[in-house]
Amino acid sequence: MASPKVQEALAQAQLAPDQTAALESLLANLKTLSTPQTAAADLKSIADVILTSPNFGIVAQRAVLAAYITSLQGFENADLTIEAGQHVLDHLSSSQSHSFVDQGATIRELMADAHEANEDNLEAAKLLAEIPLDRSQRKVTNEDRVKIWVRIVRNYLEIDDTTAAETYLNKLRNIIYTVSDPALNLHFKLSTARIQDAKREFLSSSQAYHDISLSPAISDEERLHTLSMAIKCAILAPAGPLRSRTLGRLFKDERSPNLEEFGMLEKMFFDRLLAPAEVDKFAQGLSPHQLATTSDGSTVLAKAVVEHNLLGASRLYSSIGFEALGTLLGLDADKAEDTTARMIEQGRLVGSIDQIEQVIYFENREASGEKGSGRAEVTIGKEMRHWDANVQSLAEEVENITNALQREYPDFVAANLVV
Repeated sequence: MASPKVQEALAQAQLAPDQTAALESLLANLKTLSTPQTAAADLKSIADVILTSPNFGIVAQRAVLAAYITSLQGFENADLTIEAGQHVLDHLSSSQSHSFVDQGATIRELMADAHEANEDNLEAAKLLAEIPLDRSQRKVTNEDRVKIWVRIVRNYLEIDDTTAAETYLNKLRNIIYTVSDPALNLHFKLSTARIQDAKREFLSSSQAYHDISLSPAISDEERLHTLSMAIKCAILAPAGPLRSRTLGRLFKDERSPNLEEFGMLEKMFFDRLLAPAEVDKFAQGLSPHQLATTSDGSTVLAKAVVEHNLLGASRLYSSIGFEALGTLLGLDADKAEDTTARMIEQGRLVGSIDQIEQVIYFENREASGEKGSGRAEVTIGKEMRHWDANVQSLAEEVENITNALQREYPDFVAANLVV
């Protein structure tokens, strides 16, 4: 129930010769007349008078409603804003709502602010989505649209609804190039990176995060945070030449050694094998979606580590058996073979597989990353001929040394060597 003081002031305002001025005065002094317990009821009572009184024309209602919104902002109470704002929106949902499009949009933005303050991001996104952005209804610039859509995207990302977020991000892509505001452009890039990250497009998101980390528009702390996200995404990306280039760019960034992820970055950049303890420590800093289980039952991180260790093994061995490789990767023999075959087929590893002998042969050359380019040419007896060539080379070197000794020290050779 409204407070007695507000009820009295409201009755006097309705009897005043200039009701518009009287209500505006009441709203300007509402905080002194109302109490925290009755504020919601007071605001609702005033809204009822503004929007239902037959003594007000559209122009007067708009003016008083603007004063009402200003008064509502002055309370700085999220729950009160939501309750009173919804009461006004219920009134505006009638047939005359088209007359108060701007006021309705402002109230929805205030309510969205309140929902964000209460960490109710879904309701905030829904309210922002209801704001009319059609130019036929109200004057709306591309910058106005971008501001609303960016907020919607960010709210959906807070609740990990990447599908809904991407819908509005696609709308942004069509007009963001027309907006010069650096803050809005930065939010667009960050939203793009976060959606790519959530969709496990880790190479693209790493590039986007790294670009943002170089922006002078954000603080040093935020730049280091986005650089850290770029490194995490690069580490989670599928092993191969594209990831190697991304790792190289991040490794050469002079800020990287200051981050906790640098140890993992360094080992991956130099194709060194990763120990389980290092992987577990790195996993502690990942987001839940980065630790999600994939269709084959493994996590994104586990899959990335297995592929990296396989790439590292290809630098150490020219050939290795299925069982030995499985032991090295922490997999069974069949899984080790399947992983190797997939990487060769996708052009991320160069080699061949002898399924009869259960041996994998690695080629000592860089993969191109193009599908099908990783299949090495299989030559029968290749390893044996390579061994024979090494033995022949060693025998020739021994013979050369013997001939040199015979020329320089014939007596020593005759006495000590059988030629």
